[in-house]
Amino acid sequence: MHTPTLDSPPHRPSTTRTARVAAAFATPTVLLLVLVALSWRPLMALDESIANTTHGWAVDEPGVTHAFRILTDWVWDPVTMRLLAAAAAIWLMWRHREWWLALWLAVSCAVGTAVQQGLKAAVGRERPAWPDPVDSAHYAAFPSGHAMTATVVLGLLIWLLHRYGAGQALMRTALAVAVVSVVGVGLTRIWLGVHWASDVVGGWLLGGLTIALAVLAYEKWRAQART
Repeated sequence: MHTPTLDSPPHRPSTTRTARVAAAFATPTVLLLVLVALSWRPLMALDESIANTTHGWAVDEPGVTHAFRILTDWVWDPVTMRLLAAAAAIWLMWRHREWWLALWLAVSCAVGTAVQQGLKAAVGRERPAWPDPVDSAHYAAFPSGHAMTATVVLGLLIWLLHRYGAGQALMRTALAVAVVSVVGVGLTRIWLGVHWASDVVGGWLLGGLTIALAVLAYEKWRAQART
């Protein structure tokens, strides 16, 4: 029996399952977007409570705060994530001659960025403001660009590893790194006081929705190409 390897993609999943995943992400994403846009009082109060608590910790723990600034500005920064996606696209073209798949990866990441920036402009949410800030960020708050970009890029790369039949050890390691990075970048943005908690959750949800829709589009294109 043939065993899939990184040079031999395994069987692709049904588009029905991917569509269900997309629908599962769409509902809470739209709900949160509406609540933030309407400045729903209970959500705003919760965001402020979390922000006040974490900002106090950030001021009291300068060593941790400095480490989080390095992680968020260099390791998990959107630029770093996009360079990682670019490296994966080059690998697809050079090693596998998968030109269309590389283009799909690049377009999916670009669409995610465009959606993120468009929502920031449309919602226009102010970032937290502090008399003693430990970090700074500009432009609108919702959704968190760091959280969404990390989710989209790392999620798509995990899907690619699965598609090319990565071994169990590699998949577990990649999943662990992805989870730590996606959760970590979100928490650092809250800790540093540059995002509300719902901005980060919104980035995660929108990132998951972007992944699901991108995979669904690819699967449908492949299905049509084989007919």
